[in-house]
Amino acid sequence: MDVSMDAHSKLVPEMITVLQERFRILKYIKMAGPIGRRPLGEMAGLSERETRTMIDLLRTQQLISVAKNGAAITDEGLAVLTALEPTMEKWTGRSSLERRLQEYLGISAVKIVAGDCDRDPVTKNLLGLKTAEAFVSTIENGQIIAVTGGSTIASIPNYIEKANDLQELLFIAARGGVGEDIGLQANVIAASFAEACGGKYRTFYYPESLSEETHKAFQNEPSVRKMIQLYEQVDCVIHGIGEAQTMANLRESSTEEKEMLQKTEAKGEAFGYYFDRTGKAVHRIRTVGIQIDQLERVPLIYAVAGGISKAAAILAYMSTAPKQTVLITDEAAAQEMLKQITN
Repeated sequence: MDVSMDAHSKLVPEMITVLQERFRILKYIKMAGPIGRRPLGEMAGLSERETRTMIDLLRTQQLISVAKNGAAITDEGLAVLTALEPTMEKWTGRSSLERRLQEYLGISAVKIVAGDCDRDPVTKNLLGLKTAEAFVSTIENGQIIAVTGGSTIASIPNYIEKANDLQELLFIAARGGVGEDIGLQANVIAASFAEACGGKYRTFYYPESLSEETHKAFQNEPSVRKMIQLYEQVDCVIHGIGEAQTMANLRESSTEEKEMLQKTEAKGEAFGYYFDRTGKAVHRIRTVGIQIDQLERVPLIYAVAGGISKAAAILAYMSTAPKQTVLITDEAAAQEMLKQITN
């Protein structure tokens, strides 16, 4: 906190608490609006009376508009949020935490949202909002974006508004998959991104359970060869990071494979690779998709994951992540990472 902020907090100690609360509510309305009074109160943990008071105050200041379908942020409200963001990050200490993690990990940037995905589902939406804001501000029309699966990545398109300068974007699944396999989700999410941006998408179905012989043969299929070529042209990757044993369970991996992951002390998973705490890949799934060595040639990478339970998994992957990576996480995971780093 700088001298001016410190002076304000000493003279009017309640100012910071009030400002943070109103900023938080305005952020929620931006994220979920139009939103009714009851769901907003549930989201923010406020009583009906407190929610009504807050809505009335923000409407009086013309920061939100209220209609039959709920409260929505105004242009003035958006301007206020944008102007206050740096100050709020300093007051909460997140800016300092971002810098410490960025320096330790040696990556392009770290962005942290308030909360803990493990305890509050709203936090996952905040991750989606933060990633959408960063993505839209940096992406250029005509580029190719590869996205992975996962509920956190799936939340991002909800906060992207269609724009004329995004209609030539091409979204592709970063990995193949079929049936109930989690890789299938990447296809759905790629389509969601394309719809949100008004762009295009290309799906890719590829089983993870193929034998080595079938896997090699499958790569000669025209659709697979085209996708492999696209992977070499990717301009941006948006991906999640999974906890190793959780991902093994989702994939319905064999008992032998799960035991092997435990024996090698695998902590995190990304792109079908499992990593130990040093960042060494101790196992990989036989599939077609973005490969770890290809990431080094991708100009922009967003790694998105949160929740205190994922701290070790995030550190495991980030130990050897490409330097151009931007990590977007939540405060609980960030604090736990810092704790593990310093212990």
